Amino acid sequence: MNIKTIALFFGLIISNFCFSQQEFRENFTLKLPVDSVRYYQQEVKKSPYFVEENTLQIYPGEHLFIEADVKEGKLEFMKVVKENVNPSKTIEIEFSQDVEDRKHKGMMLQVSNPFDKNLLYDATMYTVGEPKWVDTSILPVKPKLIGFELWNDVIITLVLHDWRLQN
Repeated sequence: MNIKTIALFFGLIISNFCFSQQEFRENFTLKLPVDSVRYYQQEVKKSPYFVEENTLQIYPGEHLFIEADVKEGKLEFMKVVKENVNPSKTIEIEFSQDVEDRKHKGMMLQVSNPFDKNLLYDATMYTVGEPKWVDTSILPVKPKLIGFELWNDVIITLVLHDWRLQN
């Protein structure tokens, strides 16, 4: 083997290892009832759940397990995992739309906190009818409990960021 072949081989192994650490959502069609007649529909391409380090983008209908390490009150090395095999460091997140008789009733985000301190994060939403990102308020999630956030808006996607712990 020559040096170029060896370098290419190791480069492929390293890039495969790096990208295998990142979980991707598969292509899907997002379809959200707006009222009894209208729907919002969008094709969501295969994309990473984390759009930046510790910045999660989530769509209605997604239910995720996020493993995180804690360092000096900050959550680090956050990653989506297929199942909750480390309950002491896995945040469970579910984002859903409540629909009744094909009409939008509201949106709900559930976040479970596996840690011994309050879990805080910031959220930004993109809604039907509002052509820009809007910050939204979030309540801290108490230790070992589940927090619920409710909105009347039809939310296309949420970005959850600045994850941290507080006494």
